[in-house]
Amino acid sequence: MNALTRKALRDLWHMRTQALAIAWVIAGGVATLVMSQSTLESLDSTRAQFYQEGALADLWAPLKRAPDTLLPQLEAVPGVQAAQPRLLAAATLDVPGFGEPARSEVVSLPIRGGQPLLNRVHLTSGRLPDPDAEGEIVLGEAFAQSHRLRPGDSLHMILRGHARTVRIVGIGTSPEYVYQSPPGAVFPDFLRYAVLWMNRHAMEKALNMDGAFDNLAFRLLPGARQAAVAADVDALLARYGGVGAYGRHEQTSVRYLEEEMRQLRTMATLFPAIFLGVAAFLMHVVLMRLLGTQRDQVGVLKAFGYGNRTLAGHYLGMAAWIALGGALLGIALGAGLGRWLAHVYQEIYRFPFLTYRLSTRAVELGLGVSLAAASGGALMALRAAATLPPAEAMRAPAPTRFGPTLLERLGFQRWLSPAARIALRDLERRPGRALFTVVGLAMACAVMMVGRFQGDSVERMVDVQLSIAQTHDIEVSFVEPAPRRAVFELAALPGVREAEPLRSVPVRLVHGLRSYRTSIEGVPVGARLRRPIDARLRPVQPQGDGVLLTDYLQKMLDLKPGDRVEVQALEGHRRLREVPVAGFVHEYIGARGYMDLDALNRLLGDGDVVSGALLGVTPGAEPDVYARLDRRPWVAGVASRLASVRSFYATMGESLLVFTLVAALLGAVINFGVVYNAARISLSERGRELASLRVLGMTRGEVGALLLGQLGLLVAVSLPFGLAAGWLLCWLMALGFQSELFRVPVQLTTATYAFAALTVLGASAVSALLVYRRIARLDLVAVLKTRE
Repeated sequence: MNALTRKALRDLWHMRTQALAIAWVIAGGVATLVMSQSTLESLDSTRAQFYQEGALADLWAPLKRAPDTLLPQLEAVPGVQAAQPRLLAAATLDVPGFGEPARSEVVSLPIRGGQPLLNRVHLTSGRLPDPDAEGEIVLGEAFAQSHRLRPGDSLHMILRGHARTVRIVGIGTSPEYVYQSPPGAVFPDFLRYAVLWMNRHAMEKALNMDGAFDNLAFRLLPGARQAAVAADVDALLARYGGVGAYGRHEQTSVRYLEEEMRQLRTMATLFPAIFLGVAAFLMHVVLMRLLGTQRDQVGVLKAFGYGNRTLAGHYLGMAAWIALGGALLGIALGAGLGRWLAHVYQEIYRFPFLTYRLSTRAVELGLGVSLAAASGGALMALRAAATLPPAEAMRAPAPTRFGPTLLERLGFQRWLSPAARIALRDLERRPGRALFTVVGLAMACAVMMVGRFQGDSVERMVDVQLSIAQTHDIEVSFVEPAPRRAVFELAALPGVREAEPLRSVPVRLVHGLRSYRTSIEGVPVGARLRRPIDARLRPVQPQGDGVLLTDYLQKMLDLKPGDRVEVQALEGHRRLREVPVAGFVHEYIGARGYMDLDALNRLLGDGDVVSGALLGVTPGAEPDVYARLDRRPWVAGVASRLASVRSFYATMGESLLVFTLVAALLGAVINFGVVYNAARISLSERGRELASLRVLGMTRGEVGALLLGQLGLLVAVSLPFGLAAGWLLCWLMALGFQSELFRVPVQLTTATYAFAALTVLGASAVSALLVYRRIARLDLVAVLKTRE
């Protein structure tokens, strides 16, 4: 071990607490990077493996009804490698001991038994249904776990008005249903929504679909153009009620998973940049101060023949050791957080396996960015060490010149105590350091606000969509569009206090060269249970024959009020009409349109029909209403609005809480690192001054107040900037999360601002307490002997 190595180790030991503070800040940045990157890679590899093993389709084509004899023509479409006909239907499940009906999507299995060619079922327990048994099903794993159901248990199912008892013979999942959200919902509801698979022969009998299918899944040849294949498939299925083929990018489960991975990529970039930027600043300040106290040592080393490159390497090595310690700690923390995050994702995205793996690339990234941040922070110190002449280095630096501060020159000195003037003059002497300290503290505050931002924004989304725009208790969907008198029948049920008709139609909107597949909902005049709202949360009633579109569709299709948009219905007569854009509404979930119900029915030419109803129910009457709805064969499904909200919070509440705590801890680490290092550096620079004041009669408390009051001023100045930076950071994150699936509002409550401010003050108080202990133990004789 050479002399410079021993010197580096002694210096690191002497400044160990400051080095540890910097290492913890680096660890926070590396932990978020490793957590996000490793989880992203694990999700990506798991997704690719599951999609391949489960033979996820490339293209889907829903339709009304087509005979099996059409299959050879569909398989002959250029670019198609394989086609899988099947049946899909909505059903209602009654679970023993559960007081509400559950919606389900029933998927047919091949009539001869065995696994389907595409979108295979991954069994976690049990077996596939016997092809000759009509009452056997494979139940989705998420629903089974929520209700503690196992193979051998039985359920009561109503499928297109046919009530039957089905027996669970297997539990499983499929790559097609990794993300299981009820139709029209954005969040999963494992208690009230299930996916299940049953023999096609049994479904044909229940649906009156002998020798026919209503859904197709395709595998395409490598290199096939999806758009061309979809166009050919649509042409073949047009006469059979086809509603338009779509690829993976429009499949609900695939889209939600891809959106989640996009958010992880944002997190892997944004948060580490904040932490490592603060760490680079702290490294710069600490090494510059160390070099200032070692001027004579640098001069002696140069006089003995050590070159500039050697000395630069010496200080760079110290920075590298600190960065390496922080990186290793961050990698360990990131791996632990990554495993937890992978577990959370597996609870939401129902992979049968999610193998978390800390990849070499994630470790290399963590080490690389930490060393880069440390090197960047050390550059000024390296330059100062390299350019300092030996003779000048061995002389004491010139005394710093002090003068009246700006406030004093403006005439405010009469309100400033001597201690306040000393603190202000020291800050004005080093404005750059004070500025970066304020920036670091502001970033700590911003990170803590981001931790609570997710909970605030989701709560806002749920409140607006499910409390303001929607006030119904139960939503009823019909098997087929029915006359409006069906709603009157539901309104007459005991316990129902009001009922409103509902019509939802799949459409394709076209404006110029832009198009989007969505739905238009018909709103009756005077609707109260579900109504579109504007940006000020005021109800908006569709007028005339115009269509109201969400503000996100306005941007996607480049529309303004008064423009005309082509509306092609994807069901019924599939009419293509131009409709004026009457205005725009504000929604956080989905991207759809609204029209007056009568105008929508005129547009479609189907008569006065509805596809469902919204019910307002007397409190306590829900179980009786559910039972009466179950007995109606034309009711396809029933959903409770409030139950969906409760299920969401039960599913997501724990992960939101943990994310808030993690962000608070990471923000506190930044705050502690900045405040503690600023206080220690100030103490080392002003130790002789503080000791002199003690000798002149000032108490420990007065001396401590002189130093810590300066830091308190910086903390106070940083708070408003931190709160503003937090809002800006949340706005940037919300902007990055925008998609047609959902838009995250920038919603920050007073409690979030208070939480961030109080955490900053608390972490600052802990840092100040540790520094005050050093002030109290100040060795006056040793300090006064120190050469400055």
